[in-house]
Amino acid sequence: MPLIHEVAFLLNGSPIRVSVPVTMTALEMLRGSLNMTGTKLGCGEGECGACSVLVDGRSMNSCILLAVECDGREITSIEGLAADPGTAGLRRAFVDAGAVQCGFCTPGMVIQGKYLLDAQVGGDRAAISRGLEGNLCRCTGYQKVIDAIEQAIVSKEGAGDD
Repeated sequence: MPLIHEVAFLLNGSPIRVSVPVTMTALEMLRGSLNMTGTKLGCGEGECGACSVLVDGRSMNSCILLAVECDGREITSIEGLAADPGTAGLRRAFVDAGAVQCGFCTPGMVIQGKYLLDAQVGGDRAAISRGLEGNLCRCTGYQKVIDAIEQAIVSKEGAGDD
């Protein structure tokens, strides 16, 4: 029987307290214990980015992050971005650019897009492409995703949001 540990953290701006086995991943906690099913299980090895979440503002693969490592941190899942009016431009850009295709990788791509926006990579397509290297997609060929993030960056810069 695995050891159980209580973790307390902010999830999408709300305080959470949950008891988890010490061997549970953050992805398993999010999907199973907290019903945040927008975060997807792809490879389970930190290679595909489908499970990406923001941890203290940094993009991380939740499939290789232990749930106990979330203690005291701020976690943002795709559900948190969906509820954030500040990400409306990014979400709209994904739709407008046709970057959603089958949708399986979309939550991780949008999370990574938010991270790139916050990191202020600018509208440099090569930098956006490098920033997406840990996120795999079988449908879009990445160009539509890059287009969407570039569009969101240009819109943000044009609005003077820094």
